[in-house]
Amino acid sequence: MSPAPTSTPKPRPSRFRRLLRWTLVLVLVLGILGAITGGILYAAVASKLPDVEALRDIEMQEPMYVYARDGRLIALFGETRRYPVDIEDVPERLKQAFLATEDARFYEHGGIDYRGVARALWLLATTNDRRVPGGSTITQQVARQFFLSSEYSFTRKFAEMLLARKMEQNLSKDEIFELYLNKSFFGNRAYGVAAAAEFYYGKSLAELDLDEMASLAAIPKFPSSGNPLSNPERAKERRDVYVLARMQELGFISAQDAAASRAVDMHASPHERPIEVFAPYVAEMVRLEMVARYGGDVLTRGYHVTTTIDPTMQAAAELAVRNGLTTYDRRHGWVKPADTFELAAGEDAETTARRLRGIAPQGGMLPAVVVRSGDGTADVVLSDGSTVTLDAAASRWTGKNPAALLTRGDLTRVRRIETPAKAPADTAPDALPPPVITWQLEQLPRAQATLVSMEPDDGAVRALIGGFSFAGSNFNRATQSRRQPGSSFKPFIFAASFEKGFNPASIVLDAPVLFRMRRGQDWRPQNSDGRFVGPMRLREALVQSRNLVAVRLLDAIGVDYARRYISHFGFEESQLPPNLSIALGTPSLTPLDVTRGYAVFSNGGFRVTPWFVDEVRDREGTLVFKENPARACRGCSTGGTPGQPSTPGHVVDGFNLGPAAEQREVTEAPVEAPKPPEPRADGAAPVLAPRAIDERVAYQMISMMRDVVRRGTGTAARVLEREDVGGKTGSTNDHRDAWFSGFGGNLVTSVWVGRDDNRSLGFREYGGRAALPIWIDFMRVALEGVPEATNEPPEGMVRVAVTAGGRLLPTASEGGIIEYVKAEDLERMESEIDLQIDDVPAEEAFDIF
Repeated sequence: MSPAPTSTPKPRPSRFRRLLRWTLVLVLVLGILGAITGGILYAAVASKLPDVEALRDIEMQEPMYVYARDGRLIALFGETRRYPVDIEDVPERLKQAFLATEDARFYEHGGIDYRGVARALWLLATTNDRRVPGGSTITQQVARQFFLSSEYSFTRKFAEMLLARKMEQNLSKDEIFELYLNKSFFGNRAYGVAAAAEFYYGKSLAELDLDEMASLAAIPKFPSSGNPLSNPERAKERRDVYVLARMQELGFISAQDAAASRAVDMHASPHERPIEVFAPYVAEMVRLEMVARYGGDVLTRGYHVTTTIDPTMQAAAELAVRNGLTTYDRRHGWVKPADTFELAAGEDAETTARRLRGIAPQGGMLPAVVVRSGDGTADVVLSDGSTVTLDAAASRWTGKNPAALLTRGDLTRVRRIETPAKAPADTAPDALPPPVITWQLEQLPRAQATLVSMEPDDGAVRALIGGFSFAGSNFNRATQSRRQPGSSFKPFIFAASFEKGFNPASIVLDAPVLFRMRRGQDWRPQNSDGRFVGPMRLREALVQSRNLVAVRLLDAIGVDYARRYISHFGFEESQLPPNLSIALGTPSLTPLDVTRGYAVFSNGGFRVTPWFVDEVRDREGTLVFKENPARACRGCSTGGTPGQPSTPGHVVDGFNLGPAAEQREVTEAPVEAPKPPEPRADGAAPVLAPRAIDERVAYQMISMMRDVVRRGTGTAARVLEREDVGGKTGSTNDHRDAWFSGFGGNLVTSVWVGRDDNRSLGFREYGGRAALPIWIDFMRVALEGVPEATNEPPEGMVRVAVTAGGRLLPTASEGGIIEYVKAEDLERMESEIDLQIDDVPAEEAFDIF
């Protein structure tokens, strides 16, 4: 038999081919899974990506700027320093420095540098580092800065890359680069390259040198630990080895430029934007006002606020308060320093200086620690580590030498005084010898003071001081502290009596009086000097500040009536005690309240509202707010068309605020027609302030308060040599408060001096001694070159002559004391029976119910 045919066995696939086949299947499956995963990831991430178009309208966090009326800077508010710039204003070399450092191919790629990504992936695969450099373009950094967290994860990185692609599709390269330069953090609260240039070098971008540009470009990678202030060695290494070398490699600069820049030492130093007008209390008032108007984020929206503050007046007010309080304090002698440090034996100056951290200078007085005392001198260490020797001249005002006043470890205060060195008159300015530096031993005043000055016609605040030092206490005593005005409140009482028919020539008795109250208590008001003059004209009573006349006058017109009338000056009636004590100035009022009240006298009887924010503009310069204050207008009506003269008499709340036309009598001097308030520059209609009191009463009070300066308790102000200056001193029980409120030129100003703990200022520290010198020093500067204000009697007044006893003299007679009285009061004066007071009672008693 032939053998059966055998079939040829099929060749089995080689192991390689099987492996290749499974590999392809696996790759395909992984590819499908990867595509599905990528799609899911893309859908999940892309759906949550923000709209990059919002970047076109992004608002950078920018501080709030506060300016004086002439545009000089008062304050900057905000946690960040940022001054956004347009890309066109960035120097080309500065842009090249950042491109060389962060993303040399920025203008070539589409938002993602795939070469950089590949390099980063390779480093991740071949090293143990969790964070590797490279892979983030400028576009990706902008995406992260504005939209993403700093979390280090693949999901965040993927979202960053998708956002970068969207940004490149919607924004131009220059727009993205501009966002990067304005958003990047440069350390020390500086955000954006313009803020960094100003802070580290005190320069604008156009003023930067190449080495400074390279230093700035090196900061964003390590803004806190590698900036030129925190770590100058590291910053220099990055500037030289990385930034300048990279710029040279890319052909942005030559080798010579790079070498020259490397040779420049690191010279960055803190440069705060200079404050040009020192008004910290006003700045804080603006901050609170802006937050109240526009919300809590107002400090990051780049508002520009212009105030009414006059820089010259503000500086004069600051100096006047500082000098006035120092003078007051020195009258009451040296006080042993309350705080003492336990200094180690052999402690060096640097260690001692560190003890002063957190202790701020106040009013030009620098904190210092005594490290040696003996041989008539003392050595003190300042906060900068320098040592100063105080000799006998430094403490001459105390009557003792420093060694007798100070002991080692004492915390004291000193003032640096620069005196120009003597030089020939023809010496060139650049050849003048340096000033002579001396040091004065000081102490913080035990008292505080405020000064408020405003224009009475519209209430614009021109200067405001809330205390000796904002650094020592940010409590604004000008607006927040309520104190008793004492005798400076008397003009309001006298004005109320003039509405009731009294006049400056009216006679009121200055004699003892007893008031019996319901609960069996007796009240015997006293004059400050303890004496009694007897019958006297009201003009003289105000000039001499007679308390008993004011009390009797208030009793005559009624407390309820007086409170209602005085509330027209802008005071809350609830602030005025419902008893006779208000004649002595017992209401608790702020210095700003009192100043506002005196403005009514000065502007002819109108109630104005103090204001200090003139205009607000946003970061683009667009006007957001412009104040249109209510203005006084002498002779104008309170209703109808603003600025038109009044014709009928008018009564408000039962008070006659001016004569009717048929009652008016023309005074001897012709009266000019009233000038209505001028329209604003933007065409807005003027707003007329409401009338508070009769203009004729305002005239009488101005005349009387001028006499207070000419021959009364304010005679020290005659040194100003101005006829238009007037006002009233004020003091309270036990000399706890000292005041002077007054006017001159185009200003009304109030000064208060007192202690925060309400203790006595000391023996004989009256308003004329403690407060008036501050007022004079301020007004001397504030009124320089200002024409004197007139005080012509308004319509409806009659010129009369009276005797010293207040008796009306015949019109044809010569001599006598000239007064102007309201026309309707003349008939009353003619019918009055002459007061014949031969025997002044020892004491009159009245029951108060």
